[in-house]
Amino acid sequence: MNTFKQIVHILGRILAIDYGEKKTGIAVTDELKIIASGLTTIATKNIFSFLTEYLKNEKIELFVVGEPKQMNNKPSESEQFIAPFVKKLSQTFPKIPIKRIDERFTSKIAFQSMIDSGLNKKQRQNKALIDEISATIILQSYLYNT
Repeated sequence: MNTFKQIVHILGRILAIDYGEKKTGIAVTDELKIIASGLTTIATKNIFSFLTEYLKNEKIELFVVGEPKQMNNKPSESEQFIAPFVKKLSQTFPKIPIKRIDERFTSKIAFQSMIDSGLNKKQRQNKALIDEISATIILQSYLYNT
């Protein structure tokens, strides 16, 4: 194995989570942490089984979890559902650090990106796709600001 492939093999990805009460969007970087791509949207009740299976095949260096805030920078109402998830995430995967990223406007940006990419009205009503794109935007925001 050449040196570049060896380095890429030991590098891990960053996985972003747009946590919702019913559905959770997931995005992930490439091993070099250059490109953020939507991975999937899953039922929130299955998040830990999904992550356990995913981590069997992929090395994750960091979880990035959206942090919903109001315009005055205080936590939004949905934080009451996300905080317990983040706590359980850190307990379930204690070796993987967690970074919270402001997720204000990600759903609106995701919806606008769907319009800009030419998706029709029916495709834009796909909430699962919005969640996945939102997770990608959260991850892009993290990559851009680090």
